[in-house]
Amino acid sequence: MGAYSIRDLERLSGIKAHTIRIWEKRYGLIEPHRTNTNIRTYCDSELKKLLNVSMLNRSGIKISKIAGFTQEEITDKINQLTNVVSDVESQIEGLTIAMIEFDEIKFERILSRSIIQNGFEKTIIQLIYPFLVKIGLMWQTSAINPAREHFITNLIRQKVIVAIDGQINAVNEDAGKLLFFLPEGEMHEIGILFFAYLAKNRGHQVIYLGQSVPTADIAEMVSVRSFDALITAFVSSINNKSILSYIEILSEKTGHIPLLISGLQTENLTGELPQNVTVISSPGQFVNELGKMTGRGEEEVNGKR
Repeated sequence: MGAYSIRDLERLSGIKAHTIRIWEKRYGLIEPHRTNTNIRTYCDSELKKLLNVSMLNRSGIKISKIAGFTQEEITDKINQLTNVVSDVESQIEGLTIAMIEFDEIKFERILSRSIIQNGFEKTIIQLIYPFLVKIGLMWQTSAINPAREHFITNLIRQKVIVAIDGQINAVNEDAGKLLFFLPEGEMHEIGILFFAYLAKNRGHQVIYLGQSVPTADIAEMVSVRSFDALITAFVSSINNKSILSYIEILSEKTGHIPLLISGLQTENLTGELPQNVTVISSPGQFVNELGKMTGRGEEEVNGKR
Protein backbone atom coordinates (compact mmCIF):
# COMPACT_ATOMS: atom_id res chain seq x y z
CA MET A 1 0.00 0.00 0.00
CA GLY A 2 1.28 3.42 -0.94
CA ALA A 3 1.10 6.42 1.35
CA TYR A 4 1.07 9.57 -0.76
CA SER A 5 1.00 13.21 0.22
CA ILE A 6 -1.15 15.60 -1.80
CA ARG A 7 2.05 16.84 -3.46
CA ASP A 8 2.81 13.26 -4.51
CA LEU A 9 -0.65 13.06 -6.08
CA GLU A 10 -0.04 16.35 -7.88
CA ARG A 11 3.26 15.12 -9.36
CA LEU A 12 1.92 11.70 -10.30
CA SER A 13 -1.41 12.80 -11.77
CA GLY A 14 -0.55 16.23 -13.17
CA ILE A 15 -3.56 17.69 -11.32
CA LYS A 16 -2.85 20.74 -9.16
CA ALA A 17 -3.03 20.19 -5.40
CA HIS A 18 -5.57 23.05 -5.17
CA THR A 19 -7.84 21.27 -7.68
CA ILE A 20 -7.49 17.96 -5.84
CA ARG A 21 -8.58 19.64 -2.60
CA ILE A 22 -11.63 21.15 -4.34
CA TRP A 23 -12.63 17.79 -5.82
CA GLU A 24 -12.14 16.23 -2.41
CA LYS A 25 -14.20 18.78 -0.45
CA ARG A 26 -16.90 19.60 -3.01
CA TYR A 27 -17.49 16.18 -4.55
CA GLY A 28 -15.92 13.69 -2.14
CA LEU A 29 -14.09 12.05 -5.05
CA ILE A 30 -11.23 10.85 -2.88
CA GLU A 31 -10.96 10.42 0.85
CA PRO A 32 -7.66 11.05 2.63
CA HIS A 33 -6.43 9.21 5.67
CA ARG A 34 -4.99 11.25 8.50
CA THR A 35 -1.89 10.58 10.55
CA ASN A 36 -1.71 11.07 14.30
CA THR A 37 -0.44 14.58 13.57
CA ASN A 38 -3.46 15.27 11.28
CA ILE A 39 -1.47 15.14 8.02
CA ARG A 40 -3.41 13.95 4.96
CA THR A 41 -2.16 10.81 3.20
CA TYR A 42 -3.66 8.89 0.29
CA CYS A 43 -3.49 5.18 -0.54
CA ASP A 44 -3.14 3.24 -3.80
CA SER A 45 -6.89 3.13 -4.39
CA GLU A 46 -7.14 6.92 -4.03
CA LEU A 47 -4.30 7.43 -6.54
CA LYS A 48 -5.93 5.01 -8.97
CA LYS A 49 -9.29 6.73 -8.63
CA LEU A 50 -7.73 10.16 -9.18
CA LEU A 51 -6.02 8.93 -12.36
CA ASN A 52 -9.30 7.45 -13.57
CA VAL A 53 -11.19 10.67 -12.82
CA SER A 54 -8.53 12.67 -14.65
CA MET A 55 -8.88 10.46 -17.75
CA LEU A 56 -12.68 10.75 -17.75
CA ASN A 57 -12.55 14.51 -17.20
CA ARG A 58 -10.06 14.94 -20.05
CA SER A 59 -12.41 12.96 -22.31
CA GLY A 60 -15.08 15.62 -21.76
CA ILE A 61 -17.11 14.33 -18.80
CA LYS A 62 -17.77 16.98 -16.14
CA ILE A 63 -16.46 16.42 -12.62
CA SER A 64 -19.94 16.90 -11.16
CA LYS A 65 -21.17 13.99 -13.29
CA ILE A 66 -18.16 11.77 -12.53
CA ALA A 67 -18.79 12.34 -8.82
CA GLY A 68 -22.14 10.58 -9.22
CA PHE A 69 -20.66 7.45 -10.83
CA THR A 70 -20.29 4.25 -8.85
CA GLN A 71 -16.88 2.58 -8.86
CA GLU A 72 -18.24 -0.02 -11.28
CA GLU A 73 -19.42 2.72 -13.66
CA ILE A 74 -16.03 4.43 -13.50
CA THR A 75 -14.30 1.12 -14.28
CA ASP A 76 -16.62 0.41 -17.23
CA LYS A 77 -16.12 3.86 -18.73
CA ILE A 78 -12.34 3.65 -18.31
CA ASN A 79 -12.31 0.27 -20.07
CA GLN A 80 -14.30 1.78 -22.94
CA LEU A 81 -12.04 4.81 -23.04
CA THR A 82 -8.77 2.83 -23.22
CA ASN A 83 -10.05 1.25 -26.43
CA VAL A 84 -10.29 4.63 -28.19
CA VAL A 85 -8.08 7.10 -26.30
CA SER A 86 -5.22 8.50 -28.37
CA ASP A 87 -3.76 11.46 -26.45
CA VAL A 88 -0.45 10.68 -24.78
CA GLU A 89 -1.36 12.02 -21.32
CA SER A 90 -4.38 9.73 -21.05
CA GLN A 91 -2.37 6.78 -22.37
CA ILE A 92 0.31 7.38 -19.74
CA GLU A 93 -2.36 7.54 -17.05
CA GLY A 94 -3.79 4.28 -18.37
CA LEU A 95 -0.37 2.61 -18.25
CA THR A 96 0.11 3.91 -14.70
CA ILE A 97 -3.19 2.37 -13.64
CA ALA A 98 -2.24 -0.90 -15.37
CA MET A 99 0.99 -0.91 -13.35
CA ILE A 100 -0.77 -0.20 -10.04
CA GLU A 101 -3.30 -2.98 -10.73
CA PHE A 102 -0.79 -5.46 -12.23
CA ASP A 103 -3.14 -5.49 -15.24
CA GLU A 104 -1.31 -6.95 -18.25
CA ILE A 105 -4.44 -6.92 -20.42
CA LYS A 106 -4.91 -3.17 -19.98
CA PHE A 107 -1.21 -2.61 -20.72
CA GLU A 108 -1.47 -4.68 -23.92
CA ARG A 109 -4.61 -2.84 -25.04
CA ILE A 110 -3.08 0.64 -24.69
CA LEU A 111 0.29 -0.28 -26.17
CA SER A 112 -1.13 -2.25 -29.10
CA ARG A 113 -3.46 0.56 -30.07
CA SER A 114 -0.60 3.07 -30.03
CA ILE A 115 1.62 0.79 -32.14
CA ILE A 116 -1.16 0.32 -34.70
CA GLN A 117 -1.76 4.09 -34.89
CA ASN A 118 1.81 5.39 -34.69
CA GLY A 119 4.20 2.50 -35.31
CA PHE A 120 6.61 0.89 -32.87
CA GLU A 121 9.33 3.56 -32.83
CA LYS A 122 7.01 6.52 -32.27
CA THR A 123 5.17 4.58 -29.55
CA ILE A 124 8.41 3.99 -27.66
CA ILE A 125 9.61 7.58 -28.07
CA GLN A 126 6.34 9.45 -27.53
CA LEU A 127 4.61 7.17 -25.02
CA ILE A 128 6.97 4.72 -23.31
CA TYR A 129 9.87 7.13 -22.69
CA PRO A 130 7.65 9.71 -20.89
CA PHE A 131 6.00 6.87 -18.99
CA LEU A 132 9.38 5.57 -17.82
CA VAL A 133 10.27 9.10 -16.66
CA LYS A 134 7.07 9.07 -14.62
CA ILE A 135 8.00 5.69 -13.14
CA GLY A 136 11.33 7.20 -12.12
CA LEU A 137 9.48 10.00 -10.34
CA MET A 138 7.23 7.51 -8.58
CA TRP A 139 10.28 5.55 -7.49
CA GLN A 140 11.91 8.69 -6.03
CA THR A 141 8.79 9.46 -4.00
CA SER A 142 8.46 5.80 -2.89
CA ALA A 143 5.12 5.72 -4.70
CA ILE A 144 5.76 2.28 -6.21
CA ASN A 145 7.42 -0.82 -4.87
CA PRO A 146 9.96 -2.96 -6.76
CA ALA A 147 7.30 -5.52 -7.73
CA ARG A 148 5.28 -2.94 -9.68
CA GLU A 149 8.35 -1.49 -11.38
CA HIS A 150 9.59 -4.95 -12.37
CA PHE A 151 6.13 -5.96 -13.60
CA ILE A 152 5.71 -3.05 -16.00
CA THR A 153 9.34 -2.71 -17.16
CA ASN A 154 9.54 -6.42 -17.96
CA LEU A 155 6.41 -6.14 -20.12
CA ILE A 156 8.02 -3.24 -22.00
CA ARG A 157 11.32 -5.13 -22.24
CA GLN A 158 9.56 -8.12 -23.82
CA LYS A 159 8.04 -5.88 -26.50
CA VAL A 160 11.40 -4.36 -27.43
CA ILE A 161 13.11 -7.76 -27.55
CA VAL A 162 10.41 -9.10 -29.88
CA ALA A 163 10.89 -6.05 -32.13
CA ILE A 164 14.66 -6.62 -32.22
CA ASP A 165 14.13 -10.30 -33.01
CA GLY A 166 12.05 -9.26 -36.01
CA GLN A 167 15.07 -7.51 -37.58
CA ILE A 168 17.76 -9.33 -39.59
CA ASN A 169 21.38 -8.60 -38.72
CA ALA A 170 23.10 -6.93 -41.65
CA VAL A 171 25.62 -8.85 -43.78
CA ASN A 172 26.66 -5.75 -45.73
CA GLU A 173 30.36 -5.06 -45.22
CA ASP A 174 29.65 -1.33 -45.14
CA ALA A 175 27.26 -1.71 -42.19
CA GLY A 176 28.36 -0.33 -38.84
CA LYS A 177 29.53 -2.98 -36.36
CA LEU A 178 28.18 -2.06 -32.92
CA LEU A 179 28.61 -3.59 -29.47
CA PHE A 180 25.86 -2.92 -26.90
CA PHE A 181 26.26 -3.64 -23.19
CA LEU A 182 25.62 -2.31 -19.69
CA PRO A 183 28.42 -1.72 -17.14
CA GLU A 184 28.87 -4.15 -14.29
CA GLY A 185 26.11 -3.62 -11.73
CA GLU A 186 23.80 -1.82 -14.18
CA MET A 187 20.50 -3.65 -14.77
CA HIS A 188 18.20 -1.08 -16.42
CA GLU A 189 18.32 -2.00 -20.09
CA ILE A 190 15.15 -0.77 -21.81
CA GLY A 191 16.81 2.35 -23.21
CA ILE A 192 19.84 0.56 -24.62
CA LEU A 193 17.64 -2.25 -25.94
CA PHE A 194 15.67 0.31 -27.93
CA PHE A 195 18.91 1.80 -29.27
CA ALA A 196 19.91 -1.71 -30.38
CA TYR A 197 16.58 -1.97 -32.20
CA LEU A 198 17.15 1.39 -33.92
CA ALA A 199 20.59 0.28 -35.09
CA LYS A 200 19.49 -3.13 -36.31
CA ASN A 201 16.45 -1.65 -38.04
CA ARG A 202 18.77 0.64 -40.01
CA GLY A 203 20.99 -2.14 -41.29
CA HIS A 204 23.81 -2.13 -38.75
CA GLN A 205 25.42 -5.27 -37.33
CA VAL A 206 24.47 -5.51 -33.68
CA ILE A 207 25.97 -7.59 -30.87
CA TYR A 208 24.07 -7.20 -27.60
CA LEU A 209 25.74 -8.50 -24.42
CA GLY A 210 23.05 -7.36 -21.97
CA GLN A 211 23.20 -6.35 -18.32
CA SER A 212 26.13 -6.04 -15.92
CA VAL A 213 29.04 -6.90 -18.24
CA PRO A 214 32.55 -6.80 -16.70
CA THR A 215 35.02 -4.43 -18.35
CA ALA A 216 37.43 -7.34 -18.95
CA ASP A 217 34.79 -9.07 -21.08
CA ILE A 218 34.36 -5.95 -23.24
CA ALA A 219 38.12 -5.73 -23.72
CA GLU A 220 38.23 -9.39 -24.75
CA MET A 221 35.43 -8.89 -27.30
CA VAL A 222 37.26 -5.94 -28.83
CA SER A 223 40.50 -7.93 -29.04
CA VAL A 224 38.94 -10.65 -31.21
CA ARG A 225 36.52 -8.58 -33.30
CA SER A 226 36.54 -5.05 -34.69
CA PHE A 227 33.77 -2.62 -33.80
CA ASP A 228 32.90 0.83 -35.09
CA ALA A 229 31.39 1.89 -31.77
CA LEU A 230 30.56 0.72 -28.26
CA ILE A 231 27.18 1.71 -26.78
CA THR A 232 26.38 1.68 -23.07
CA ALA A 233 24.18 3.46 -20.50
CA PHE A 234 24.23 4.64 -16.89
CA VAL A 235 20.79 4.62 -15.25
CA SER A 236 21.22 3.48 -11.64
CA SER A 237 22.54 5.77 -8.93
CA ILE A 238 26.27 6.28 -9.47
CA ASN A 239 28.36 9.35 -8.79
CA ASN A 240 29.94 11.55 -11.42
CA LYS A 241 33.49 10.57 -10.45
CA SER A 242 32.76 6.84 -10.81
CA ILE A 243 31.32 7.29 -14.30
CA LEU A 244 34.33 9.30 -15.47
CA SER A 245 36.71 6.74 -13.99
CA TYR A 246 34.84 3.87 -15.67
CA ILE A 247 34.86 5.65 -19.04
CA GLU A 248 38.60 6.32 -18.85
CA ILE A 249 39.43 2.71 -17.92
CA LEU A 250 37.12 1.28 -20.60
CA SER A 251 38.52 3.59 -23.27
CA GLU A 252 42.09 2.60 -22.44
CA LYS A 253 41.29 -1.13 -22.49
CA THR A 254 39.39 -0.94 -25.79
CA GLY A 255 41.82 1.22 -27.73
CA HIS A 256 39.65 4.34 -27.58
CA ILE A 257 36.98 3.00 -29.92
CA PRO A 258 34.10 5.53 -30.24
CA LEU A 259 31.96 5.17 -27.13
CA LEU A 260 28.34 6.36 -27.03
CA ILE A 261 26.88 6.75 -23.54
CA SER A 262 23.34 7.55 -22.44
CA GLY A 263 21.05 7.24 -19.44
CA LEU A 264 19.77 9.30 -16.53
CA GLN A 265 23.17 9.54 -14.85
CA THR A 266 24.77 11.16 -17.91
CA GLU A 267 22.36 14.11 -18.04
CA ASN A 268 24.34 16.23 -15.59
CA LEU A 269 27.76 14.72 -16.20
CA THR A 270 30.54 17.21 -15.46
CA GLY A 271 34.23 17.01 -16.20
CA GLU A 272 36.21 16.53 -19.38
CA LEU A 273 35.39 13.42 -21.36
CA PRO A 274 37.85 11.54 -23.60
CA GLN A 275 37.61 12.55 -27.26
CA ASN A 276 36.19 9.15 -28.22
CA VAL A 277 33.13 9.60 -25.95
CA THR A 278 29.79 11.08 -27.05
CA VAL A 279 26.87 11.62 -24.67
CA ILE A 280 23.56 10.65 -26.30
CA SER A 281 20.57 12.56 -24.95
CA SER A 282 17.79 11.28 -27.24
CA PRO A 283 16.89 8.56 -29.76
CA GLY A 284 17.04 11.20 -32.49
CA GLN A 285 20.64 12.06 -31.64
CA PHE A 286 21.54 8.36 -31.60
CA VAL A 287 20.02 7.89 -35.07
CA ASN A 288 22.08 10.86 -36.28
CA GLU A 289 25.26 9.24 -34.94
CA LEU A 290 24.33 6.05 -36.80
CA GLY A 291 23.95 8.10 -39.97
CA LYS A 292 27.45 9.53 -39.57
CA MET A 293 28.92 6.02 -39.42
CA THR A 294 27.55 5.17 -42.86
CA GLY A 295 27.88 8.63 -44.38
CA ARG A 296 24.13 9.01 -44.76
CA GLY A 297 23.96 12.18 -42.70
CA GLU A 298 21.02 13.08 -40.49
CA GLU A 299 17.97 10.85 -40.39
CA GLU A 300 14.62 11.14 -38.75
CA VAL A 301 13.87 8.73 -35.90
CA ASN A 302 11.44 6.89 -38.16
CA GLY A 303 14.25 6.09 -40.57
CA LYS A 304 13.41 8.69 -43.22
CA ARG A 305 15.31 11.81 -44.22
